[in-house]
Amino acid sequence: MDDIPPYPPIDPTTFDLIVIGTGLPESIIAAASSTASKSVLHLDPNPFYGSHFSSLPLADLPSFLSSHSTSPSPPRSPSSDDPNEFSLLEFATRPLYSSIDISTFSPNLLDQHSRKFNLDVAGPRVFFCAEKSIELLLRTGTNQYMEFKSVDATFVGDNKGNLWSVPDSRAAIFKDKSLGLVEKNKLMRFFKLVQGHLAGEQDIKISEEDLQSPFVDFLNKMGLPPKIKSFILYAIAMADYDQEDTGVCRDLLKTKDGIDQLALYNASIGRFQNASGAFLYPIYGQGELSQAFCRRAAVKGCLYVLRMPVTALLVDKDTGCYKGVRLASGQDIFSQKLILDPTFKVTLPSGSSPPLPLKEKLPFFSLKDDKGKIARGICITKTSLKPDISNFLVVYPPRSLFPEQVTSIRLLQIASNLAVCLPGMFVLYISALCNDDDQGKKLIHAVMNTLLTVPLDSESNAAVQSETAENGSAVQDETSESSSGGPSDSGEEKPTLLWSALYSQELTLVCFLWLLSYVYLLSY
Repeated sequence: MDDIPPYPPIDPTTFDLIVIGTGLPESIIAAASSTASKSVLHLDPNPFYGSHFSSLPLADLPSFLSSHSTSPSPPRSPSSDDPNEFSLLEFATRPLYSSIDISTFSPNLLDQHSRKFNLDVAGPRVFFCAEKSIELLLRTGTNQYMEFKSVDATFVGDNKGNLWSVPDSRAAIFKDKSLGLVEKNKLMRFFKLVQGHLAGEQDIKISEEDLQSPFVDFLNKMGLPPKIKSFILYAIAMADYDQEDTGVCRDLLKTKDGIDQLALYNASIGRFQNASGAFLYPIYGQGELSQAFCRRAAVKGCLYVLRMPVTALLVDKDTGCYKGVRLASGQDIFSQKLILDPTFKVTLPSGSSPPLPLKEKLPFFSLKDDKGKIARGICITKTSLKPDISNFLVVYPPRSLFPEQVTSIRLLQIASNLAVCLPGMFVLYISALCNDDDQGKKLIHAVMNTLLTVPLDSESNAAVQSETAENGSAVQDETSESSSGGPSDSGEEKPTLLWSALYSQELTLVCFLWLLSYVYLLSY
């Protein structure tokens, strides 16, 4: 293959485990296996770590998205003389991204400094200070390979451009001027009940019946007003779907799970001295997570080879059992176990029907569980959405922007102190679950039209206005003045968009414990 660099042969040629793809799940498995004294070969066709969990320079992101928006032909191995005892099952990749829309409004400024941006392919993603992911980093020592900074605040947004602060303590509740005295008292009583239940106090305990009921019903039972319910359900418990509409809600949150989320949120606040809020974000972007686990794996003996596509799976012709992989360099590498990036799939052999043992096991090599789509937007501006805060999270609850909005929309603004952009600039990540590309674009455009000034001479601005009008929302009317450069409803001028990338991503749920179990089965 002409575009594959001439790699020297890999030695040894047999490993306990081969991992293809350096995404976060694969990197964690590689680190765990290496720590358990297993010999691991970790391959990636990309010239960088992280795969679909990477953070890329601004100039590289569009090409990466485009390259994974179609199914390329699998690379062919230069060797055509296959051993008689093996069947070759060729690899292919399935498209992951669609409806890609890149807009640039300040090309000279951004092109000169492209390498100073680290843009997350799968943003936004923040971490609770007390969540299991952080515990894993600390327990394994992987935290020594990366750093985090605190996300300063959390807000709930509406279609008028208002951002309401989410109170994270008793002091914050009393200081919050947006809450009335009655609302504050009800919220304090609710938190007191939750804290008593978590502490195991017998006289303050939530009944088992309530714990198994929908969380929204429990909040209604507690007499909490709509605004407070919205804060708890979508900004603290992080519910994705409209919890009050069972007809559209695909994931109804139970009270037990909601209470657990409140406990996690409470345990996260002030856990670390340098993090005052509940959330953390990695310096240099999400891609540092995969790299940290890869570094951990390398220290434990894992062998890494980047820029190395894998062309085919080696399968025993008689038993149908997995034996190894063929690299684009033509070399065959063998292992007992195999972990595949979920975007890879194995194509069926052409021509004659495969032997029965192989035919029975082929479906396992292409397992996937599609969970719909997620719409993503990345925006670059020179002005913060909140003049006095640089890094913060905004949640738009269902129905908060337009009546047909049935999912939450999340926005994360981060600044140059997290080493993701030029000084004086800001990166906004927007995401929302959706059924299709059109619905996803409407959700992202609704947020952009509410918060940002899109240059009027751009096609993207026309699309934003068109999508918002189709939604029948009040966003266009509320923000039309500021979209043309005028002041926003809060009396402040909206940030002007310099660059944006909008795209949809397929969601695929892969249980790696299940994956490991069937790979074990295929190996014996």
